[in-house]
Amino acid sequence: MKKILYSLLLVASVSVFAQKNPSTKFAIANGNVGTVAMFDANKQYVQSVNMFKNSAALPQDLKKFSFLAENGLASVKFKKEYGTLDFISLAELNKQNGIAAETPVVIDGYEFNDTKINIFANLMENSEVKDYNGKKTLVIASPKK
Repeated sequence: MKKILYSLLLVASVSVFAQKNPSTKFAIANGNVGTVAMFDANKQYVQSVNMFKNSAALPQDLKKFSFLAENGLASVKFKKEYGTLDFISLAELNKQNGIAAETPVVIDGYEFNDTKINIFANLMENSEVKDYNGKKTLVIASPKK
């Protein structure tokens, strides 16, 4: 009986853990991934924001991020005098956490298979290595501001 309960608990926790966060709206700036909430908190850097409601509306340069467009996807342009925020590749983050560089990273339930993608440093405030589908995986929860 204990084994059955343990198995059910394990399956339930994996299914809850793998759920996408419906409140997360991703934003792309200079080819790097962040969230709309992150840019709202850093408005002093932002010149303009274009919001795309679905993946079909994305311009060619954002097509590789179509898997993030479920809740819409924003394209952010920085003010020239501010430059950019700090960013790092998912492959480098994996290495820093003792994980193989090519291991997918999960951000708010979205699986990033391309670890060459860069994310903004502000996005990784809440990150930890967890077991995901039987593999050590870097899991990031975006800050809610």
